[in-house]
Amino acid sequence: MVQPIIRDVIFLGQKSAPATEADLQTAQDLLDTLNAHADECVGLAANMIGVAKCIIAFDDGGLPQLMLNPEILKAGGPYQTTEACLSLQGRRPTTRYRTIKVRWQNEKMQTRIKSFSGWTAQIIQHEIDHCNGIII
Repeated sequence: MVQPIIRDVIFLGQKSAPATEADLQTAQDLLDTLNAHADECVGLAANMIGVAKCIIAFDDGGLPQLMLNPEILKAGGPYQTTEACLSLQGRRPTTRYRTIKVRWQNEKMQTRIKSFSGWTAQIIQHEIDHCNGIII
């Protein structure tokens, strides 16, 4: 179900709790909301729809992906950029990494590890920041 976007910086600034199998409906809501905002958004974290759980959804080259409890294991190639956010107005400067290695759980709660680069890596980093209460 498509959920409203949260813009409360106090709520968004809180660290999210680990996701469990009980949070799979939130994961589906996150995908539905991402799809509804596809013309203006490439990634969402669960706190952006009002649920403080560590779940992200993002566009991976046209294919929507979910990650529960994502964690960056390795990052390389730092660069400076600016980013916008559906929950916040304007653009903000930040440091991102060209390549990242991420461990997460899929919707079957199976652990996965994969490396990402470029635009997809940047999106994932932004959404993981949301899970950690970091407002960019």
